[in-house]
Amino acid sequence: MRLKKVLLFSDDAQAELDSVEAELEMVELQISELLEKQTKLNSRKNKLLQILEGACSSAQPSGSSKPRKPSFNFSWSEEVQAKLCSVFQLSKFRPLQQAAINLSMSGKDLFLVMPTGRGKSLCYQLPALCSKGFTLVIAPLVSLMEDQLMYLKSVNVPAVTLNASSTKEDSKQVLAGMIDKNSPFKLLYVTPEKIAKSKLLMSKLEKAYNMDLLARIAVDEVHCCSQWGHDFRPDYKLLGILKRQFPKVPLVGLTATATSNVLKDCQKILCVQEPITLTAPFNRPNLYYEVRFKDNEDCVEQISQLIRERYKNQSGIVYVFSQKDAEAVATDLQKRNILAQPYHANMEPSDKSLVHQRWSSKKIQVVVATVAFGMGIDKADVRFVIHHTISKSIENYYQESGRAGRDDGSADCIVFFGFADIFRVSTMVVMENTGQQKLQNMVAYCQNVDRCRRAMMAIHFDEVWNDDECNQMCDVCRHGNDYITMDITKHARDVVTIVEMASSMDEKLTPLKVCDAWLGKGPAKHRKTIKVTSLSRLEVESIIIHLLLHGYFSEDFSFTPYTTHFYLKLGRKAALLKKDNHSITMKMKRRKVSESAGEKSSAKLEGKRAADSDNKKSILRRRTKKYSSFIPYSQNKSMLTLPENHSRI
Repeated sequence: MRLKKVLLFSDDAQAELDSVEAELEMVELQISELLEKQTKLNSRKNKLLQILEGACSSAQPSGSSKPRKPSFNFSWSEEVQAKLCSVFQLSKFRPLQQAAINLSMSGKDLFLVMPTGRGKSLCYQLPALCSKGFTLVIAPLVSLMEDQLMYLKSVNVPAVTLNASSTKEDSKQVLAGMIDKNSPFKLLYVTPEKIAKSKLLMSKLEKAYNMDLLARIAVDEVHCCSQWGHDFRPDYKLLGILKRQFPKVPLVGLTATATSNVLKDCQKILCVQEPITLTAPFNRPNLYYEVRFKDNEDCVEQISQLIRERYKNQSGIVYVFSQKDAEAVATDLQKRNILAQPYHANMEPSDKSLVHQRWSSKKIQVVVATVAFGMGIDKADVRFVIHHTISKSIENYYQESGRAGRDDGSADCIVFFGFADIFRVSTMVVMENTGQQKLQNMVAYCQNVDRCRRAMMAIHFDEVWNDDECNQMCDVCRHGNDYITMDITKHARDVVTIVEMASSMDEKLTPLKVCDAWLGKGPAKHRKTIKVTSLSRLEVESIIIHLLLHGYFSEDFSFTPYTTHFYLKLGRKAALLKKDNHSITMKMKRRKVSESAGEKSSAKLEGKRAADSDNKKSILRRRTKKYSSFIPYSQNKSMLTLPENHSRI
């Protein structure tokens, strides 16, 4: 009787779970439809505004000028404008810079969210020149501080740093200068670790505060304070001491990527009572975003070909997963006659500084770097940022790719998206609170086939995006809608069965082993019971990723003394596949299949596809005889393409 009750309860729970899952799917569909409607309405709104603006301008009396923006004159305005021109060689402010400077000069606490390369640093550097004493700048990386100091030295702004590589003599001079009424420097750069560990520094700051020489505190990359930020650093959590000890000193927190929730967390951690938040639009219109499929065998060859042909004599960054990758990829690029050097945290400080300086002065073309090279790098003419491996989050990717095109010239941001890399990165972020979800968002960005790349980013920065504003500056918008929607329910059932069978035999399978088993390449004992697929490996990998992103598979981590392993297990939605009426669809790019089955990938066409559908059809008729049903979005090497002379340069 008890068993019967348990079974009845189990059936009821399963029925309710199925109902909830079905309702969730409906909600997801409604959200997707509403987002699409929102995009169309925004597009229509902008067109109507343009019509109205045109009508207003045509109705103006002849000879009348455009209305001027109101100007606000403060006691410091004249000096600020003069130093903007004479010191920084700039004729005008970028959006929000003047507002941020005026707020800081008036003693207000401020959070400034501004895209990478839009001039955040000026918002504390210029006030520092126009204030008594010095500005304390907390920066997370030595490379960031070195970059800032090199630039400030070039424009004759006195600035110094205190970090682990500072000599005793340098430290002594800096500490003495902090309490010198003649202010030998205007900016002092320190790491958060220095604030947390140096009692001598804190005592000098206290003396400077009492002498009214501590003008303001600037916390660069302020998102590092929050555990919910994409680059949390424990020592940032200790910076609250600064506002507690020096309450009258205005604080400026700067970041390119913080969401509203992260900023609220930062406000509490830094003990800032009522900060004013200025947020600039996230969009960098001069950056072209692209995702390419990663073939591990010739990925470096593809990168070197891009650098030689598209970016000849132009500076760029290649981001990699690990220190070992940085050394290996740099060596491989050198063998292909590209001036490249590695940069990672395990190098000697002097070696890192040398690489940075040589790259900044164009003595080398490419820095092959881990994320140790990045935040705040202020080289204006970076024409490309290539990711050899995907970033761990969209926030990280936005920040890293944002090193390109700071001079407002066109620049490319290219990700090489590989199946195995997903699980390498996943084991790296396993200890982070939201690491897996953020990584999945990045993977979804790469898998995406039908939405503007910028629209995918906008979701993460709480912004509304109109796809028309992209101006075909991402591969999805530029190449049109060359994709089809496929029903992959049968394939999903087959691959889920493989994992289910392994689990019943108390076996764990890595994603790579699941691929092998499904393709009939696993152990003989598996091949007897598994329904082998006729899909290509790329298609198999894409379906497995899709099922992982949508909850049919889940992560299963196993720890050893030396490494962390990633296994696949059944996810919360796997049981739905047992129902006949449940289906799964997936959007995938079309691809051309070689007429000869033995032809290698190097024979596949490369380049750009036609944006215009009529051109596309004529190319199809002339050049194509046979197509496979579908392909993962990012397999650029084998997609329908135009001749090379149509490629974007």
